[in-house]
Amino acid sequence: MMTTGKSAVLLINVGTPDSPSVRDVRSYLFEFLNDPRVIDLPWLLRKILVNLIIVPFRAPKSAKLYQQLWTDKGSPLSLHSNNVRDRLQEQLGENYAVFVAMRYANPNIRDVLERIRFSSFNELIVVPMFPHYASSSTGTALEAVLHQVKKWTVIPEIKIVGQFYNDPKFLDAFAEQISKYHPEAYDHVLFSYHGLPLSHINSIHPEIPCKECSCTKALPPHGAFCYKATTYETTRLLATRLGLPEGKFSQSFQSRLSDNWLEPFTDKQLENMAKQGTKSILIVAPAFVADCLETTVELGVDFKQQFLEAGGEKLEYVESLNDSPLWIDAIKNMVEKG
Repeated sequence: MMTTGKSAVLLINVGTPDSPSVRDVRSYLFEFLNDPRVIDLPWLLRKILVNLIIVPFRAPKSAKLYQQLWTDKGSPLSLHSNNVRDRLQEQLGENYAVFVAMRYANPNIRDVLERIRFSSFNELIVVPMFPHYASSSTGTALEAVLHQVKKWTVIPEIKIVGQFYNDPKFLDAFAEQISKYHPEAYDHVLFSYHGLPLSHINSIHPEIPCKECSCTKALPPHGAFCYKATTYETTRLLATRLGLPEGKFSQSFQSRLSDNWLEPFTDKQLENMAKQGTKSILIVAPAFVADCLETTVELGVDFKQQFLEAGGEKLEYVESLNDSPLWIDAIKNMVEKG
């Protein structure tokens, strides 16, 4: 079979509804929450919980939030992802072809991989756009890719860009974004990461319960692929780059579905700090490389309002990397290193 001599680069993000309508949001949530890597319950229990309880009640509420987020150009996550694709294509040059796919909704992984398959690339480089490994993000994205590729008659060389939470260029890109907001001018800097069920964390190192782990102080040997451990390491690395002293910053977790998720919870943390006299907070979300519902609306609108109502005076959200030049340079470097 003739090949193009090029490498296909597949950037994968979590996904977004096709529109902010209840119908499209329901379809998106149905696909997302029925993934066993997202809700790791027995099949029947997951189906009952997701299809009869969570999705019917959550879809209308989520649709209203997506309506706040939506722009004239559509979903910000799609817009940022396409911009990254175009900027990265310019930087990588003619020996690469860059594609974007979403784990859930569109453009879906199956269809994008079919385009790659019949273009006869000699190499496939898969880049899950998640700085920290989690079964429900990187894991499910890679599983979906391999499920499709295993059916191909000719399987090209496949390279995977794994978690990059400690990549120097990634850290430089986020530090630059944060520096634009002059963190020294705020009482406190809060690093907020997407939450995960405690069961996901405990399955990584079952011999050491999550709540007893020392990863909040330093990255332990068993923490290389532990989401909680690597997020705390990212916070320490960024704080060092920014020159933030102890006591000036802390970490929390957002977007929980239940109380059996990673703590402290961002909303509770903000409320407690406001009540204790913290007046101004700069909030950063290093688990997200593109702005989306969880950053723009949850942090920038909802949690801001809660903080102000609890007695705070100013909460500013640092926009994500989106298509910033340093971030494009970081992805380019990771792709070329293989």
